Amino acid sequence: MRDISYYTEEGLKKLKDELEFMERIERTRISNDIAEARDKGDLSENAEYHAAKEEQSMLELKIAKLKEVVSNARIIDESLLDTSKVLIHSTVKLKNTVTKMEFKYTLVADSETNLKEGKLSVNSPIGKGLLGRKVGDITEITVPSGVMEFEILEITRG
Repeated sequence: MRDISYYTEEGLKKLKDELEFMERIERTRISNDIAEARDKGDLSENAEYHAAKEEQSMLELKIAKLKEVVSNARIIDESLLDTSKVLIHSTVKLKNTVTKMEFKYTLVADSETNLKEGKLSVNSPIGKGLLGRKVGDITEITVPSGVMEFEILEITRG
């Protein structure tokens, strides 16, 4: 089964740009490194050659994975999403019921996650615990450090 992920136009463009960079720039650079190392003689004792071949192998694996992600990516029209409950691309304002601290997160696909920007993966423990919840709901979420309880204060888009 394919793992379909939903992205904003900006998020999908970022993935495609990264893929293009790897295919055009990085592939060429590594091929040149291999050619230079090969010109230095005996390949059986050439550490540069083996390192470049290993790097090439890792790059090709990354490219293959990223191609799969891009092929399974879908752009989501945020204007059609329901704001009465938490979905992917919801911005959720939460309150920790114990510490009374408030947080604001936007739930995004794994590859768009960036905690500094408040973008939290829908597949993270907190992301999974928020999906489908409504304003006023109190939810207990199991995180690595234990169980946290959050109240959902607000749900918006974008």
